[in-house]
Amino acid sequence: MNKAWLHFKTITYHKYLVMQGCFKVGLYKQGLLHDLSKYTPSEFIVGAKYYQGNRSPNNAEREDIGYSSAWLHHKGRNKHHYEYWIDYSEAVEDGLVPVPIPDRYLVEMFMDRVAASKVYNGKNYTDKSPLEYYELGKGIRMLHKKSKKKLEFLLHMLAEKGEDYTFRYIRKRILIK
Repeated sequence: MNKAWLHFKTITYHKYLVMQGCFKVGLYKQGLLHDLSKYTPSEFIVGAKYYQGNRSPNNAEREDIGYSSAWLHHKGRNKHHYEYWIDYSEAVEDGLVPVPIPDRYLVEMFMDRVAASKVYNGKNYTDKSPLEYYELGKGIRMLHKKSKKKLEFLLHMLAEKGEDYTFRYIRKRILIK
């Protein structure tokens, strides 16, 4: 099977899983629109070229040329990535700083992590997988302290209490506003 078809199947399955999760918590529009930029030529062609099936093609592109052009395109168009929420500080000496992520995008970020863990872990996925993956890169993320606290709370809840409980909590306690 060619890499373009395999990449298409992978990103579409990921999108489907995020959509499923978003629908369960009431984020219908975000579920439908999630990751549409992955189908644009600047992301899709790179994804197909570097497709491996067990990890993000962006990492393979980054290893090959030193950065990921697809990722630079993607993160600037998708508000469910923490990198989208980095801005210059009013205090010039502070440089770039994370800003609070609105709850609906933080929840989509959470759903994105769950879906990616399901796609890349396959039958080895557990409700602890998204937390374990998050912990691997915890030190390098620029997340606002309130957003970080909320995301980690949800990842721990998922690991300890499961998907049904966590999604119900999100729907009734976080997105209720």
